[in-house]
Amino acid sequence: MNYFNELSWQNGIKDVIDIVIVSYIIYKLILLVRGTRAVQLLKGIFVLVATWALSTWLDLGTLKWLMNQMFTFGVVSVLIIFQPELRRALEQLGRGKLFARSNGLERDQINERITAIIKAVNFMAKRKIGALIVFERSTGVNEFIESGIAMESRISSELLVNIFTPNTPLHDGAVIIRGNQIMAAACYLPLSENPFISKELGTRHRAAIGVGEVCDAVSVVVSEETGQVSLCMNGLIVRDIKEESLISKLFEELLPSNAQSEKVKTSFWRRKGDRKNG
Repeated sequence: MNYFNELSWQNGIKDVIDIVIVSYIIYKLILLVRGTRAVQLLKGIFVLVATWALSTWLDLGTLKWLMNQMFTFGVVSVLIIFQPELRRALEQLGRGKLFARSNGLERDQINERITAIIKAVNFMAKRKIGALIVFERSTGVNEFIESGIAMESRISSELLVNIFTPNTPLHDGAVIIRGNQIMAAACYLPLSENPFISKELGTRHRAAIGVGEVCDAVSVVVSEETGQVSLCMNGLIVRDIKEESLISKLFEELLPSNAQSEKVKTSFWRRKGDRKNG
């Protein structure tokens, strides 16, 4: 009898662990798709499932056959439809602590490039010169670098201002920075199609949000209309960010060894304007 009681107790512990792990995975999946196009797609899938259940319950032969045919290819369809979200999930898994890597930059090097960026951003903001600067992090952005004009130049505020000066060959598009180098200018980025983004935001802001939806890059945007500076990351945007906050956030995100906790990082976005609706 004691053997069966012990076996039952062990099975109960296993069941609890199983439920906790599955619940955590579902919770992370919800966080992953929240605020993205996947939410609307999930609603469409729910409608299809409800239609299939109704056709089965009412024994509607033709409709049930049609639904069965759709579900036959459903797995492949889901993989195709949710490709951006699945890619983002795998990238986030790869960026976990188990696979974390150092970017090889010392604190003073990061401070040097942030200083150059801030100087250029302030200059362009005062003169309402539109700009989009993207910082590569753990996820490679070679596909976007290849879409622009290769530079591989050391970062300087003067070079950045010259690139984004209107009517120059490289002013239209994004500058992508890797480490202490400007890898390319006039780069094309994917535009976010999130319907909740403010209509006030133009192509630059949508591109900055869009690149953050497919990788972990950090983007700084200068508005050509208002001169306001915005910070974008993970599909989120902070508009009209102040210089002190911008410096602090860039240093925090570009320095992996920074001791800031994930909770502090998340609270920053919630305080500043948080969601993708801008």
